[in-house]
Amino acid sequence: MTGPHRDPSDRNDHVKTETPMHQDSAGTGVIGVVGAGTMGIGIAQCLAEAGHRVVAVDPEETALAGAPARLRAGIRLATMFRKAPGTVAMDQALEAVTWTTRLDDLASAWFVLDCAPERIPLKEKLFRELDDACPPRAVFATVTSAIPVNRLAAQTRRPGQVIGTHFMNPAPLKDTVEVIRGPQTTDATLDTTLGLLADLGKKGIVVADAPGFVSNRVLMLTVNEAATVVQQGTADPVAVDRIFQECFGHTMGPLATGDLIGLDTIVDTLYVLLECTGDQRFQPCEKLRQLVADGHLGRKSGQGFHRYPAPVNTVEAKAPPLDERRPSAQPEKATEKATENGGTSRDTV
Repeated sequence: MTGPHRDPSDRNDHVKTETPMHQDSAGTGVIGVVGAGTMGIGIAQCLAEAGHRVVAVDPEETALAGAPARLRAGIRLATMFRKAPGTVAMDQALEAVTWTTRLDDLASAWFVLDCAPERIPLKEKLFRELDDACPPRAVFATVTSAIPVNRLAAQTRRPGQVIGTHFMNPAPLKDTVEVIRGPQTTDATLDTTLGLLADLGKKGIVVADAPGFVSNRVLMLTVNEAATVVQQGTADPVAVDRIFQECFGHTMGPLATGDLIGLDTIVDTLYVLLECTGDQRFQPCEKLRQLVADGHLGRKSGQGFHRYPAPVNTVEAKAPPLDERRPSAQPEKATEKATENGGTSRDTV
């Protein structure tokens, strides 16, 4: 397989700007992002600030209505914390992102990142729809937290062009991505993906395909066990996180990490790992399930294991009922927007 190319006859005229927006190797095309949750908007920001034209798709009008303001806030926040500015100015980055509810608007995409909620039937259906909507040259990168890449690749007619790109949250401030090479992922797809990440100022660490890969196979168990420790009364959340920070030197404890990711996303990911491995250690503990049922999702709702000054102003700050999160009851609408999810990633983990 060769890298993504487009026939020169397909090129469109573009309005010139002071700083040209990046395009694919043939000079045309956009990058698609599916899901306007925390992770989807974060990745769209990375792409736009690097000079790429982006089409962001989410079926929920309410998600799209607040997306430009959330993107602007994300750019401002990133400007405060990182050392180097983006390639393009804020206004130009904002103009580079088109918001839509239609997957058909990805008809010129050469690379698409899936940031839909972490539910297996939903993502499988999404990949079938993307396969129909996007040109044959397009690479599909799933930002899944735990679903095996090969399971999603099997839903398409282009399994060699499917790869995993597990961005960490917040995406604009994290410079490393866990890249998952499926058993059918081609060298060209891997090279294209690593090249795009390098263009965003990020490096990829390549791992093989497996449920949860490396990061979440380990992290989800840690968060679940830390929550169990709180549930059993061994220690309160502050003490648990202090142990990891002050004894192990971690920047953030496991419960604060779960709050940052989103506890609903943690539960979704645990259920995926439970289904894919059959290992009962991934059964979400009662404490996690209760917090999600009560709407205490972490930073984005203002409360999780810890309290936060103010909830994030986003349509994601409410999770679906737990009986809709279990593997046996996952929704069927492929691009359906969970009222929470990051990154959709699940916001992603």
